[in-house]
Amino acid sequence: MRVLLFGATGMVGRGVLRECLLDDRVTEVLAVGRSSTGVSHAKLRELPHGDLLDLASVEGELGGYDACFFCLGVSAVGMAEKDYRRITYDFTLSVGETLARLSPRSTFVYVSGAGTNARGRAMWARVKGETENALLALPLEAYMFRPGFIQPMHGVRSRTRLYQAAYVVTRPLFPVLRRLVGGGVTTTEQIGRAMIVVAERGAGKRVLGSADINAL
Repeated sequence: MRVLLFGATGMVGRGVLRECLLDDRVTEVLAVGRSSTGVSHAKLRELPHGDLLDLASVEGELGGYDACFFCLGVSAVGMAEKDYRRITYDFTLSVGETLARLSPRSTFVYVSGAGTNARGRAMWARVKGETENALLALPLEAYMFRPGFIQPMHGVRSRTRLYQAAYVVTRPLFPVLRRLVGGGVTTTEQIGRAMIVVAERGAGKRVLGSADINAL
């Protein structure tokens, strides 16, 4: 399968990229983003593009892919809702709507988060919930991944300093967290593998939490 990947330089995206390059079912990966992944691989091609709200100049490169793994996102900490919505909702829907036109019925996997709720009280939960609903209304095979705690694997690191510190502290506790919260914990490796499975054969539901991701 041919895969489009957005957010390949972030923590989740780097983990997903690794799994795509290791998996024989994935024949090609096109990573779209502002900066290079720094990875060299026969299956990987990179498309530098900084403005996801204007894809006209690169549309010719985006058609014909079997799946899009959308891993781009930011922490809402300290952000105004307008700015958070622009990155979380506007960027995502710009890509989703473009792919729905270029490759209808292709698979679109969006990395959301546990607690997402379009009617929730938290700003980030509302914006992500609205993003999910808008994607599910498009003529795509759209799936929402809602991981809880994500353990980075194989040298992958978060680019957010606060999260980096949290992962350093919790790394020794990861086996304990798994026993305590079970399905609320997943890894970058499991997310990547689950995305490939969903792109290959779908899933029984469109919104998947950590336990569903791990099961896949």
